[in-house]
Amino acid sequence: MATGTVGEVVKLCGKLGIIGFGGPASHIAMLEDEAVTRRKWLSREHFLDLVGATNLIPGPNSTEMMIHIGYQRAGWPGLLAAGISFVLPAVLLSTLIAWIYVEFGALPAVQPFLMGVKPAVLAVILGALWRLGQTASKPKEATQTRIALGIIGIAVTVAVYLGAPVIWSLIAGGLLGMLALRAMSGWSGAAALLALPTLPDNRSALPWADLSPASALKWAALLAVAAAPALTLGALGLFFLKVGTVLYGSGYVLVAFLEGDLVYEYGWLTQQQLLDAIAIGQFTPGPVLSTAAFIGYVLYGVPGAFVSAAAIFAPSFVFVAILNPIVPRLRRSPWMAAFLDAVNVSAVGLMAAVLVRLTGDIVTTWPAVVIALLAAAAVLRWRVTSAWVVIGGALLGWPLSLLT
Repeated sequence: MATGTVGEVVKLCGKLGIIGFGGPASHIAMLEDEAVTRRKWLSREHFLDLVGATNLIPGPNSTEMMIHIGYQRAGWPGLLAAGISFVLPAVLLSTLIAWIYVEFGALPAVQPFLMGVKPAVLAVILGALWRLGQTASKPKEATQTRIALGIIGIAVTVAVYLGAPVIWSLIAGGLLGMLALRAMSGWSGAAALLALPTLPDNRSALPWADLSPASALKWAALLAVAAAPALTLGALGLFFLKVGTVLYGSGYVLVAFLEGDLVYEYGWLTQQQLLDAIAIGQFTPGPVLSTAAFIGYVLYGVPGAFVSAAAIFAPSFVFVAILNPIVPRLRRSPWMAAFLDAVNVSAVGLMAAVLVRLTGDIVTTWPAVVIALLAAAAVLRWRVTSAWVVIGGALLGWPLSLLT
C-alpha cells in the first residue's frame, strides 16, 4: 500500500542520481541509509528481501532498487518517477560529455574530483554492509541458524572475490541455504516446497509464473537485432533494449556486450570510442548503464542518446513491476522464506566481496587512506548521511590531489 508522494520519491532518487558515485553497491548503500535508516519508508528486512530478489533478475540492480522503493512508497507513479529521476542526471551528464567529446575530441579531466569521492564511497558501502549484515544474520534466530547463514555469506564472499559468476553464486547460496535452514527446522517433505501462496487470481506465486511480458520482451529484442542491421535510430534502440533485457552481472559484462556487438559485429564504434565510453560510465554518478547515452550521442546525436538510454533501462521497469508484488507473498511460504533468507545473506556477501575488491583498487595512496578513514568515522561513529560523506570526500580530493 502506497503511503507517500511522488514528490518525495523524486527528491530522494534524484539526489542519489546526482551524488551516486561508486557503482551499484554504493547506490544501494546510500538508498538503505536514506530510505530505511533515516526516512523509515520500509523495514530493513523487507529492503533486504528486495535486494536479494533484485540480484536474481537481469538489469542494473541499483536502478531496480530505486524503482522498487518508488513503487513501495507511491505506487505506479512512484515506480516511474523513481527510475526516471535516478537515471536522468547521469543520462544528461553523459550526453553533455558526449557533446564535448564529439566537439573537441577529448574527455573532461575529473580525476582529482574522483580521487576524493572513491574512498568516501567505500565508507558508505561499509556502513550499509554493517547494518544489512546484522539484519541478514537473523540475530533473534537460533544459534545454528545464525551460524549457517554466516557460513553462506562468507562462502559467497570468497567465491565472488575469486571470480565466480555473481548470479550462480547467489543462486547456489540461496538453494543450499534453503535446504540447510529447512533441514534444521524440520521440513515435512518435498511437497512443502510446492505449498506456495497464490496470487489473487489463484495463479502460483513462483517467481517465474508471471514472467511472460519480460520473456516476450527478451525474445522480441533478441530476434530484432539478430540480423546485425545498419545503423538507424530504431536499430540502436533495439540493440540497447536487448542489452537491458539480458544483462546480468557487473559493468565488465556490459563491456563484453558492447565490444562484441558494437565494435566487432556491427562496426558502429571504434575500439577507442568504446574505451572512452566506458571511462564515462566510471566517472559519472548514477548507473553505469548511462554509458548508453554517451554511445547513442556519438552514433546518432541527441535522439540517439535518449533512445539508447530509454531502451536500456526500460526492461528494469517491467521486471520490477512483475517482481515487487510477488516478494511479500514468497515470505509466507516456509521454503521460499528460507530461500530469501539465504539469498539475502548471499547478497550481503556479494557486497562484502565488492568492498574488498574496491578497497584494493582505490586505497593505494596516502590521501586515499586519509579520506577513507575520515569517511568511515563519519559514517560509523557520527552517522553522517551518505550525501555529505560523498561531498566531503570530493572537497578533500581536490587539494589532496595537489600534494601527490
